[in-house]
Amino acid sequence: MDDSMLSCLTHPVYAITGEVASQMGIRAFAVGGVIRDVFLHRTSKDIDIVVLGSGIEVAEAVAKSISDKIEVHCYKNFGTAQFMYHDAKIEFVGARKESYRPHSRKPVVENGTMVEDLKRRDFTINAFAVALNGNEKGMLIDLFNGLQDLHDKIIRTPLDPDFTFSDDPLRMMRAVRFASQLGFRIYDKTFKAIRRNAERLEIVSMERVMDEFNKILLSPKPSIGIRLLEESGLLRYFLPQLLDLKGVEYIEGKGHKDNFLHTLEVVDKVALASRDLWLLWAALLHDIAKSRTKKYDPEHGWTFHGHEILGSKMAFSIFRKLHLPANEKLKHVQKLIALHLRPIALVEDTITDSAVRRLLFEAGDDIDDLMLLCEADITSKNPEKVRRFLDNFAKVREKLKEIEEKDRLRNWQPPVDGELIMHTFQILPSQPVGIIKTTIREAILDGLIPNEKDAAVKLMIEEGEKLGLTVVNPPYGI
Repeated sequence: MDDSMLSCLTHPVYAITGEVASQMGIRAFAVGGVIRDVFLHRTSKDIDIVVLGSGIEVAEAVAKSISDKIEVHCYKNFGTAQFMYHDAKIEFVGARKESYRPHSRKPVVENGTMVEDLKRRDFTINAFAVALNGNEKGMLIDLFNGLQDLHDKIIRTPLDPDFTFSDDPLRMMRAVRFASQLGFRIYDKTFKAIRRNAERLEIVSMERVMDEFNKILLSPKPSIGIRLLEESGLLRYFLPQLLDLKGVEYIEGKGHKDNFLHTLEVVDKVALASRDLWLLWAALLHDIAKSRTKKYDPEHGWTFHGHEILGSKMAFSIFRKLHLPANEKLKHVQKLIALHLRPIALVEDTITDSAVRRLLFEAGDDIDDLMLLCEADITSKNPEKVRRFLDNFAKVREKLKEIEEKDRLRNWQPPVDGELIMHTFQILPSQPVGIIKTTIREAILDGLIPNEKDAAVKLMIEEGEKLGLTVVNPPYGI
């Protein structure tokens, strides 16, 4: 293959690197996923360049030839350097050999040849290189028949998979991630090696594991990857709580649904409608406490009372263990889990204004995500039942819109706060303040008074008088 291969690599850094490397007397190659994505007609924002020399020196020289303003980040321990250019992250590294010791998370890196560098790649579909300069300029190097594997949609390792996965156990997660993202099949020999080496995942930092798992969740059909994680044995090393949902138990001929399979179906349905990672996490964990709350009642069958509350609490410990952000993202996930039964309860009961107001009040800006999750949670095999629920959900949405426009309750704060109550009656923080605030809030949510300050102030004074309080500082306008 000649320069026509380079014509497919349209980013300007390739031509610049070829020229700079030639001036330095160094050979340079575009490698890995960026070549794979050319054949898959995908756009890549991560560009890897391997040089037969110092990757840091070439990176600095290339960046300088472009602009003195480009900031180069160097990682001398790994012999790599990177910078941003034309909306892409460009990483340079010297050809190398890399391996992990049995109980180490950090690789041992040594200089190597281009062939050795390609051998250490994770999969044949990533073990491509295109020469950027020299007599081989534009030539595609495909030592492991990666083009054929791309055509056949197969994921396999260039070398013996036991060696490849032992060398860097994260590659097992990457195999599953590529299968989930691309819809490829993991080669049987490769998958068996993942099963044999699954325990090695424990030496990999949780941040790296989560980086791969989050990409699986964001793939077009996440259940493909999650099933592979379960079948390979990898899932038990970071999210065993999900495995606890597997299976169906029968007592007196009555069984419950397989909550693991149900969860996968819900996640897939959410993935069809949203690319929000944290909504997908809420879908994944929405029934996570069902294994701990499962009980059999001879009269009512299987129950999972309180699983939404316990599940919300479990999300905190799961996020902490997985080193996921314990901030607003976690709170968002916890809220969706805690409230995910509420819209369904509205569907099953009469849809009252009061119930809708309370849902809007509690869900706030998360109401749209909550409704999407709840609709995805309808996974009955009875099409008539599904149609009935979805029709009722449409009515709930209309009611939410109507109440929101009328009462403005999303992220609502009551029009009378504790400061005004204490100032009006000239009292200190005390139980009566809380009683009055609660009375006003409940009256608005129940529709007894409008969500307006004048009406709230009037009720505040009435309630204060019932409690034996005297107005000392009348509110403005009263």
